[in-house]
Amino acid sequence: MRHYEVVFMIHPDQSEKVLSIVEQYTSYVKKSKGKVHRLEDWRRRQLAYPINNLHKAHYFLLNIEIPREAIKELENNFRLNDMIIRSMITRVKNAIIEPSCIIKIKDERRNNKREDLIDNETNISDIEDSEE
Repeated sequence: MRHYEVVFMIHPDQSEKVLSIVEQYTSYVKKSKGKVHRLEDWRRRQLAYPINNLHKAHYFLLNIEIPREAIKELENNFRLNDMIIRSMITRVKNAIIEPSCIIKIKDERRNNKREDLIDNETNISDIEDSEE
């Protein structure tokens, strides 16, 4: 079996169906005797340029291990599904399981915000203590 990195973008009007669409593709991989090594929801993002007059899309990243024959069927499913506005399948040498750069940056920002909140709360309590 080969390893692939799959990125696909879902039409922004299909936000309520996003999870079922992703489940459809992950279950296909498992049914084809493959494995899903990584699944990341990059959420709704601005497109670099309009696609079919759309300016946003819901992005997903999958790292999968699947037989070569099954990847062709997956490509056809992406092409025939009107809810998928773009997809890209790239073969990779090994399974990638660590978080992508987008997720790492998002986590760093979240941690920085928490630290800022804690610092602000500490500063406020110091000010309140000094006023008493």
